[in-house]
Amino acid sequence: MKLIIASPSPYARKARIALHEKALPFVEELTVPWNPGTVAPTHNPLGKIPILLIDDGTALYESSVILEYLDTIAGTVPLIPLAGALRVQAKLMEALADGVSDAVVLIALEARRKPDLQSRDWVVRQRAKVDAGLVELDRILGNRDWLVGDTFGLADIAAGSALGYVTLRLPEHDWRTSLPRLAAFSDRLEARPSFAMSRPAPQSIVEIG
Repeated sequence: MKLIIASPSPYARKARIALHEKALPFVEELTVPWNPGTVAPTHNPLGKIPILLIDDGTALYESSVILEYLDTIAGTVPLIPLAGALRVQAKLMEALADGVSDAVVLIALEARRKPDLQSRDWVVRQRAKVDAGLVELDRILGNRDWLVGDTFGLADIAAGSALGYVTLRLPEHDWRTSLPRLAAFSDRLEARPSFAMSRPAPQSIVEIG
């Protein structure tokens, strides 16, 4: 299998972590979906990453779909609960964590606009989503080890990826001080080999015009 990624992407990181946790062999191909000549539109009409190319040539995109597919592979550790209530909780936590990442992406994109075109109100609105999302993750985690049930899984992968992305893109955000339980949770996750092998890193976007 081949996973097409951008190195900062929290969504790509979700897929990378899942592949590592399941000990599935794969190769990574780096691209910048914003840059001219990116391979992303070749496999995803939306031009977004991550994209998983499976052995029969099928291209799977959207991290939630990729993780659903990976959980169908026999002989690998399951990451998404099968039980109805726990499954819904896990998918809800994924939606919450991805929403935090979505807001951070929008903040980062706004910062790339010319200063006179940037909207402070827009940034404040997205920052409020980030803050509310982190507070809710902390509340749900409480004093437990994992977000859903008593084992590591999808919810933790999504939340950990979002937390890493907040740290990368909003280094001035002091969420670790205000949410020490969530910070400790993030530290435990980052100590896992799957997280260590998928840490986000910046990439350069080609400026046009």
